[in-house]
Amino acid sequence: MVAGTHGKTTTTAMLAWIFQCAERRPDFLVGGMLPNFGGRSYGLGRGAEFIIEGDEYETAFFDRGPKVFHYHPDELILTSCEFDHGDIYADLAAVELQFQRLVNLVPRNGRVLAWGESQAVARCVQKAFCPVETYAVSAPADWNATDIQWRGEQTHFNVAHKGSIVAGLRMALVGNHNVANALAAVAISSCCGIGWDKIQGALATFQGVARRMDIKGEAAGVLIVEDFAHHPTAISATIAAAHMRWPGRRLWAVVEPRSNTMRGKTFESELPAALASANGVVLGPVSRPQLLEDSLRLDPRRVAEIVQGLGRPAWAMNSAAEIAVLLGNEARAGDVILVMSNGNFDGLTGRLLETFAKQARTRGVAP
Repeated sequence: MVAGTHGKTTTTAMLAWIFQCAERRPDFLVGGMLPNFGGRSYGLGRGAEFIIEGDEYETAFFDRGPKVFHYHPDELILTSCEFDHGDIYADLAAVELQFQRLVNLVPRNGRVLAWGESQAVARCVQKAFCPVETYAVSAPADWNATDIQWRGEQTHFNVAHKGSIVAGLRMALVGNHNVANALAAVAISSCCGIGWDKIQGALATFQGVARRMDIKGEAAGVLIVEDFAHHPTAISATIAAAHMRWPGRRLWAVVEPRSNTMRGKTFESELPAALASANGVVLGPVSRPQLLEDSLRLDPRRVAEIVQGLGRPAWAMNSAAEIAVLLGNEARAGDVILVMSNGNFDGLTGRLLETFAKQARTRGVAP
């Protein structure tokens, strides 16, 4: 099972594809649509392994415990631990407690692979009953990714286990966060007896997950990209990956405060710094604002003002329609617009493509 605040969907999808390419015929369930599997989020291969994404959110209105407690993993990847889901968790300690309980469900003959660059994750696994190994990109660990490069439209990196290089890998995904996801997936795959030749072939052909750095189209020279990021850490990582993927192009970060945590003030002080790594910032309206008192609701205009104070142009708009008009006036050929939301954002990506396609037709050029 793969659990954690960030990265679990992509990591689970990678694991399923590696096991599939190794002819292990896994059963799997992932919280996203997988192009490698015809757009499905599940598979019934009838093999020996069941690979599942574990969600720490409550199970149902009649079962307020985390979904992960209904699974009893033999092997667990813990990708991260940060405060999220402010509607059901009071603070980070409450989130850690649930992951600590999850870790304790892994039997003594099982295995935990833990992200090695987080003190919170370290606290979660410190009392595990089974062996624990760590993985990391920027710190010493049992498993490390080294020599990370983006070239030829692919990320290339080496995998080191206990200090020795064991494989060189490449994949179409970009960003250090995706290197970390891949490192976790390949480490567990290797521990489960899958050869590096199979792992290399699978990762090279992995097509990602829908709505993760998903290119929706290009019109009038403006590229529209959609991503699921809806937490300051994920937003920052996604913006960094976009800069790496499209170096030298002006990047617009467009965010919808839609999740239960993002709609509140929890991350109001952290969000501006995450967004200011883009060249321009636009915030949409808070989703379902009537469900929060004014004093508890995120103030997009305040966030935009702080971003402006950090030296970046920023706006807070009242609707997706207004955002499309604004960016239609502000964006230019060569720009990348990164739309981030865990929802539909009122069809913003489609609105933007229509806006720029109309501009192209008006100028008499191909969209």
